[in-house]
Amino acid sequence: MTANTHIALDLLKKAHPPETASAIFTDKVLHKPLLLRPTSPDPNRQDARGQRRIQRLRKKEKARKRQKPKPLSAKEKRIMGIYEIPKELQKYHIYAPLHRLWLAYIWEILGMVTDKQNWVTGQVAGAKLASADFHGAKLEVVRSKCVSTVGLKGIVVRDTKFTFQTITKKNELKTLPKNHTIFRFHIPQPDAVSDTPVCDQTKDVSDEDLGSNALVFELHGSSFQHRAIDRATKKFKQRNMTEL
Repeated sequence: MTANTHIALDLLKKAHPPETASAIFTDKVLHKPLLLRPTSPDPNRQDARGQRRIQRLRKKEKARKRQKPKPLSAKEKRIMGIYEIPKELQKYHIYAPLHRLWLAYIWEILGMVTDKQNWVTGQVAGAKLASADFHGAKLEVVRSKCVSTVGLKGIVVRDTKFTFQTITKKNELKTLPKNHTIFRFHIPQPDAVSDTPVCDQTKDVSDEDLGSNALVFELHGSSFQHRAIDRATKKFKQRNMTEL
């Protein structure tokens, strides 16, 4: 190897003919591109891995926004007091218009307005009242194993699975258990109540306004332990009342 000869060319000449060795040396050594990496990456440019990570995070964020909010559990509702009625709203006169709205609702269910009839059979009314909503009804406890609740009367402000919450005329919120309790409620005839619009009537329907032709029903709470929303789609069957 001479002083002016490249060591790579001398090694190639030992393995290949001179012409082939010169061609390989020229293509692979002399003309080989030299790729220089920058000393520091461009801050405005991200690698492919970082870009994929950002795309995944953006996709998760969009999917999270499209999802519906998770409903509150029963424990969270109790802690937040969603269904609790504030003390200042526990007034009987506030819910008197609700009772009149319920009367118009129950008249329509029993067909006492549309059919212009003032009589209702027990068999037909029983099936309709079993699936009716009793928010706004005026219930009275006539018999119960809990003696302290007998005689209580008020407007239903909340109908749960096992209890009725009512507001009495003394502005007291009472929780009445349905189990082993019989409730009574009256439905006056439509012509016995004034003809003013229901939404404008704020006066309570007193016992004197019921009239002698008012319908009287008794509700057995032990067979009525369902929520109002569940009773609307439930089919009730006639069964023997063991408590009678």
